[in-house]
Amino acid sequence: MFPGIGTAVNVATVLVGSTIGALAGDRLPERTRTVVTDGLGLVTLLIAASSALAVRDPALAAAVGDSAPVLIVLGAVLLGGIVGSLLRLEDRLEQVGVVLQRRLARTPPGAIAAADEARARFVQGFVVASLVFCVGPLTILGSIEEGLGGGAEQLLLKSALDGFASIAFAAAFGWGVAASVLALVVVQGGLTLVGAALGDVMPDAHLAALTATGGLLLVGVALRLLDLKQVKVADLLPALVVAPLLVYVTSVL
Repeated sequence: MFPGIGTAVNVATVLVGSTIGALAGDRLPERTRTVVTDGLGLVTLLIAASSALAVRDPALAAAVGDSAPVLIVLGAVLLGGIVGSLLRLEDRLEQVGVVLQRRLARTPPGAIAAADEARARFVQGFVVASLVFCVGPLTILGSIEEGLGGGAEQLLLKSALDGFASIAFAAAFGWGVAASVLALVVVQGGLTLVGAALGDVMPDAHLAALTATGGLLLVGVALRLLDLKQVKVADLLPALVVAPLLVYVTSVL
């Protein structure tokens, strides 16, 4: 298979799932869409918890010490959050959703209130789906693995999961979920290129820190889906870069 096949399949499953969900969502009552979103939030929380357990990886403990892995994740989230907030990543991601919605939708005369509600729903779908599809450990590890020449098995598994998830997301949020494939192409395609450029040079400890941090960010996504707190997860995304850097600095010192 050619490099990038995993991302191509992932895009296709999200588009198909989003179409099915968006068409079916209009026929579902609001209460049903809410239950679906809550269910996705709970599943996302489960995946986040299992990923965050990478903080206990023996390779990470051996590299930075038994007591430091949690501090590595904490430092990555704090430093990454500062960088992301200064760059206003959350606002920029939401603005992309607004621009896409305006270009894809047409507002009939006298329907301003309905258009505002539709725009908010579109942006919410785009932001949430982009974060869920792009932040998870399968996104990072699968893309890098494919770039390293290890095959696209992880991304193909992720494609199946994202396909089913996009049905539920689109049923709740509409066509904004389909627009998230733009973020998917940029993130997964970029990580695949990074993997191809770096080669097999990232130690297991660095990958464990990155995976644990990604799992913690998914907790923020789950809280948004459960409508408990609107965590600005996009502002925390630089933590995924900071985590392996902190492991390197700590191991050297």
